[in-house]
Amino acid sequence: MDRGTGDVLGAVGPRLRALRRDRGITLADLAATTGVSESTLSRLESGQRRATLELLLPLARIYDVPLDDLVGAPRTGDPRIHLKPISRFGMTFVPLSRRPGGVHAFKMIIPGRPEPLEPTPQTHEGFEWLYVLDGRLRLVLGERDLTLPPGEAAEFDTSLPHWLGSADGAAVELLILFGLQGVRAHVRSGPHP
Repeated sequence: MDRGTGDVLGAVGPRLRALRRDRGITLADLAATTGVSESTLSRLESGQRRATLELLLPLARIYDVPLDDLVGAPRTGDPRIHLKPISRFGMTFVPLSRRPGGVHAFKMIIPGRPEPLEPTPQTHEGFEWLYVLDGRLRLVLGERDLTLPPGEAAEFDTSLPHWLGSADGAAVELLILFGLQGVRAHVRSGPHP
């Protein structure tokens, strides 16, 4: 096996572990769903077991990702990026990054509504940075109720109860960088000494 193939196969385990953790799935749950033993999955993620098509196909189905993404296969042919929007909580998320683990980038679209929604704050592990592209965002963060117009940004620990919605019933578009706890965006406004 050439070095390039070995490098590609060696990166499969960490990629699988990151996907599983990002989705909040335990090894036991994954084993029950795929029919692959927990020990095999653990060895696959740690790099002690070589990835085979027989092991990767059920994982690609469970994670709902192309097999090429699991192995990190280089893109060929068409250079265009084909983004697949995800609908959750009545909002649309367009993933702008493809790498498992680390910071994830999304374009988020909150549709317009004739009557504003009642905030239902949620919490989860992580840290979020957002930038309003269009519309007026209502950000409920703990006890604070903020309105952010286009061009404003905010960052917060997502373990605080938070909710995002339209401030005036019109659609809102924003960019979001989300990372697990401790991963924050670094923004500099000018030359750094």
